[in-house]
Amino acid sequence: MDYDADLPGHVERELTRFLREAGAAIQHTEPGFSSGVDALTEFVLRGGKRLRPTFAWWGWRGTGGEPADADGVLRAVASLELVQACALIHDDLIDSSDSRRGRPTVHVAFADMHTAERWLGPPAAFGLATAILIGDLALAWADDMFSAAPLPAPTLERARPAWRAMRTEVLAGQFLDVRTQASGDTTPEAALRVNRLKTAAYTVERPLHLGAALAGAAQSQIATLREFGRDLGVAFQLRDDLLGVFGDPSVTGKPAGDDLREGKRTLLIALGLRLARDEQAAAITEALGEPSLTESDVDVVRKTLTEVGAVAAVEQRIDELTYTALAALDRAHLTEPAATHLADLAGKATQRTY
Repeated sequence: MDYDADLPGHVERELTRFLREAGAAIQHTEPGFSSGVDALTEFVLRGGKRLRPTFAWWGWRGTGGEPADADGVLRAVASLELVQACALIHDDLIDSSDSRRGRPTVHVAFADMHTAERWLGPPAAFGLATAILIGDLALAWADDMFSAAPLPAPTLERARPAWRAMRTEVLAGQFLDVRTQASGDTTPEAALRVNRLKTAAYTVERPLHLGAALAGAAQSQIATLREFGRDLGVAFQLRDDLLGVFGDPSVTGKPAGDDLREGKRTLLIALGLRLARDEQAAAITEALGEPSLTESDVDVVRKTLTEVGAVAAVEQRIDELTYTALAALDRAHLTEPAATHLADLAGKATQRTY
């Protein structure tokens, strides 16, 4: 199909068209809301890997999607980027992150606007409030974009269970992430639960489910495809956890060690604490959730996690999950070129540096 060669580019054009149309009416009647619409538009179109629409597209293609539905499916799967925007904007706020993709996060940008305009009240509170609302707008528009995709009603209806489950699961995963940090639960089991819901489900598993459902795939094939997505999604997040501590800020777009400053109870940290001796565990624990960590402090934690074998253990888990994911992909019996593209995506998702 024509869309296969440059799927991210076509997703970008669909998003650009939708955001322009969705924002026009409200900006005309309420020009004061323009800065919010513009912020969401800029955030969505700034960049990103477009992984979720890509997994959904190849799930549809690989399970017998009809070429006549291609335009509608493209718009439906592009809406996943708006769910992603909601998750990222709110996640940055929850984690008090200052930057995203090398730029100020939404709440920071609006706090800076408040300061520059010399408005009333605390700038940080204004930034917080606007980020919540802009994230909510992204989620509302995601549903609008998906629901308005030019597809037969029965086709969209087949995909609604996956769509509903995905939205609920990502919020449940975010809730469990917050709860895990607050309760101080550093068990590997808790970290993997968060990974499963917060990332794996809405990044890989449910997009694949969504695409296959749009194609009218059999439940047995969908189940096997979800198995592939579940294991690959967790492996994807484990790579993200490693990058959160060891990544190059010029590549990741986020400060090095931010996951430590935010106190994230990742599998890397859980295994580090389980494998560490008392003084090594203390070095990790003292750094966790400490916002004033310096680069040298982060280096101490990196060295400790490496020495106790936590890094090697996470790398091994990534390899194991990638292997089982690819085995499930093989059992799903997808048509080409979807099978090859998804296998390639598995490698890129788990071995990336950004």
